[in-house]
Amino acid sequence: MRPSVSDLQLPPPYSLVPLREAGDAFAHACAIAAEEGAGTLAWVRRYDLAEFAVVLEPEEPLEEARRAIYAGMNALADALAVHAPPSRPITFDWPGTIRVDGVLVGGARLGWPEGAREHEIPDWLVFSGMIRTAVIRAGEPGLRPLLGALDELGFAALDAGEIVASFSRHLMAAFHEWSDTGFGSIASRWLDRLPRKGDEHTELAGNGDLLISHMASQRLGERKRLAEALARPSWLDPRTGTPWI
Repeated sequence: MRPSVSDLQLPPPYSLVPLREAGDAFAHACAIAAEEGAGTLAWVRRYDLAEFAVVLEPEEPLEEARRAIYAGMNALADALAVHAPPSRPITFDWPGTIRVDGVLVGGARLGWPEGAREHEIPDWLVFSGMIRTAVIRAGEPGLRPLLGALDELGFAALDAGEIVASFSRHLMAAFHEWSDTGFGSIASRWLDRLPRKGDEHTELAGNGDLLISHMASQRLGERKRLAEALARPSWLDPRTGTPWI
């Protein structure tokens, strides 16, 4: 059954823009962001994906404002965690992939105005999330053990609208947290969901880059550039515009 607009209850100051099943929430939100402003939330009404995008009004230069990807991912993970079975941990791949018990279920994207300068405050940002809630016409889970959907992972009777509504509330809390205590608490909670290998130590730089060092070895540290990674979401299948399956 197609989710109903009336079923999606968003708290103020959000303004809902519903889209048909073939819509693209990320592209649509980027297209209307300048005109509609902060709090505008585009939602694609389909049952197999929780697909949405929300317009943000940054207060920092672009190079720092991109860190909003981490606040948004924390909010999306918190929304899922409410309904996740205890045995299904929610983890991240840097910078925007979301996994449940190791299975890729979706991810997040971030958009900003074309031509925006790194050291200037952009007019808007768009945070977009996409979570596969059900699998349609795919092979057996055993043939794709690292790709899947919530319905295969024990999320009982959870629909797309519930995820989006819950996300909207958690996102407000995340930005309040950022305002009250600084980005450090956002970074710490995001890094808690990032699996580490061996003696790796990870932290987020002031511009959101991922810094990786090795505590007990002589290996040189590594810096992964956030702006470059956001341009090519690794979780998104470019052929279908949906998470890999």
